[in-house]
Amino acid sequence: MGALLVCPECAHEWAPVEAGEEPHLETAKVVKDASGNILADGDTVTIAKDLKVKGSSTAIKVGTKVRNIRLVNPVDGHDIDAKVDGFGQMMLKSSVVKKVI
Repeated sequence: MGALLVCPECAHEWAPVEAGEEPHLETAKVVKDASGNILADGDTVTIAKDLKVKGSSTAIKVGTKVRNIRLVNPVDGHDIDAKVDGFGQMMLKSSVVKKVI
């Protein structure tokens, strides 16, 4: 397959590592809040602006605390998975939260 190596069992393709070259490791994406603070799993954040919730007549108000967040791979820009009191499990964008220090 040219310059790529191919696994005969699953057909996964990858580039070989040259002598003296570091292998390509996936770098962890840094997630920052609205103020530029770095977020991590288990952090507590507050909502920075009112958020309308589809299917609900009420909104999540500014200052609502969200505890024990979990960072996930972004889905349409939503990179935080958390349980919001009164609303349940939902995905949030890191640009609408502030880390509680």
